[in-house]
Order: sequence, then C-alpha cells, then structure tokens
Amino acid sequence: MSDDMRTTWHVPEEDLQAYVQGELAAPRLWSADTHLASCARCRAALAEVSDPVALDLGWERLDAELDAPRPGLVEALLVRIGVADHTARLLTATPVLRASWLGAVAAVLMMTVLASYSMRTSATPTLFLALAPLLPLAGVALSYGPALDPTYEMVAVTPTHGFRLLMIRTVAVLTVGLGLNGLATLALPSYGLHALAWLLPALALTGTGLALTARIGPVLAPSLVGGAWVALLAAAHARAASGATLAPFTATGQTVAAAVTALAAGLLYLVRDRFDSSTVYGPFSGGGAA
Repeated sequence: MSDDMRTTWHVPEEDLQAYVQGELAAPRLWSADTHLASCARCRAALAEVSDPVALDLGWERLDAELDAPRPGLVEALLVRIGVADHTARLLTATPVLRASWLGAVAAVLMMTVLASYSMRTSATPTLFLALAPLLPLAGVALSYGPALDPTYEMVAVTPTHGFRLLMIRTVAVLTVGLGLNGLATLALPSYGLHALAWLLPALALTGTGLALTARIGPVLAPSLVGGAWVALLAAAHARAASGATLAPFTATGQTVAAAVTALAAGLLYLVRDRFDSSTVYGPFSGGGAA
C-alpha cells in the first residue's frame, strides 16, 4: 500500500514554505517534522519549495561545524572568562605553553635546585639564579616568529595587530614561566630572599630581548641577550672572591636590573609600530630591520 493511501493528511504548501524559512511555529512545526519523516510526497514537495543555494550553504555550514576542532579545557576556560575565541585559540596553540615544553622547563629547574643544594658554596644559589632568568627569555622567544612558531600561518591571518599579539603571548608565557621559577624558589627556603634575585634579571632580559627584536629580529635578539647575560655572569664570577655573591645578584645589581627593565619597557613602547610592519613581526616575517 502506498504512502498516499495510508496518509489522509499532508503538510500544506504554506506550512512547507514557512518550514523552509524557519518560520513555522509549534505545534505545527512538530506535526510537520513527524509527518515529513514518513511521507515521501511531502518530502518531494518540500524539495520543490526549497532554495537549492540556501540548502547547499546550510550543508557547508554543517560540514564546517563538524570539521572544526573542539576547544580544549584551557581554551574553553579562557573563552568563559571573556577572552575572544581567536585569542584563546592562539594562546593555547603557543608551543611553549604545551605540556612538553613546560615539563622540560620543570625538569631543568628541578635539576638546578638539586644542584644548588649539592654545590652550596655561597649565600646565594648561584647556579639557579644564573639559569632562571634565561627560561622566560627563551619561552617568549619561542612563542612567536615564523622561524620558531609552527602556528605562524594561523597567526598571520588572525585579526590581531602584531604588537598586541606579541604582548598577549608574552604575558601568558611570562606568567607560566615566572610561576614555575617561583615554585622552584620555594624549594630553596634555606636561602631566604636571596633565592628571589632571579626575578628582576628575568624581566630585564625578556624586556631587552623584545625591544631589540624590532631591530634585529626574533631569533638574533634573544640569542644576543642570552649570550650577554652568560658573558656578564662569567665576568662577575672571575672578579668575585671565592664564595661571594655575584654582582648581578647584589643590591646594586638588582637596581641596575630594575633600571634596564624600565628602559626596555619604554623602548618597546616606542618601537611598537614596527611589530605591525612586514619587516619584523606582522605579518610575522621574522626578519631584521628594514
């Protein structure tokens, strides 16, 4: 027996048109849904009144929604607290915010803390203080630029200015990096406040590296800054008496680090427009100055 012989009611044409346009209200909508599932005649009539272009667009939207990656826990949390979707996606895609990098940093810090205990020869954990400022600098350097960031193509088309994106990633990486350094510092309670002497040098190195990036690029700038830090420590060690605190970790050294941080922040603000040019950071070419 055919559907027409078993069915005594069909969806009126005006209801089908309203159904296609999404304007059919309940309870007629419920009746139409139930009937269309079992009536080939009404489905054929529905196809005749449907707009094929709109239908194709609907299928495309559905395919795009099904193929879109599902946000992870951190990304969903960032969106929930008010961070824009594209910003949250860029932050969670930052290589140095992934478990592999964070695990490596935590392992390095743990080994450095253990070494500081076993090599205690002064009132300050020299090895820890020498290494800790380099980790935020490296983390920020690895978080941007086409030569280092595998998400460069996605970043390049995001509706975010280069300097703003740089600051977003820098704050995120610094928050995590300084947090790990802080946890490691808690594992050195016997040194007291001396174990915090890495903080100002870390900010000074990171700020200087970012400021120089506008001139010499995102690879050379942090490399030179890191090399200068190592050279400074080597020179300070050569001049210091046995067991004495190295100059960068004294009160004078901390004052200089604070001054360098302020100077680097001011210089970074002055050259902020260069991060939106094609020669530096936007669109993330990573080259040196023009």
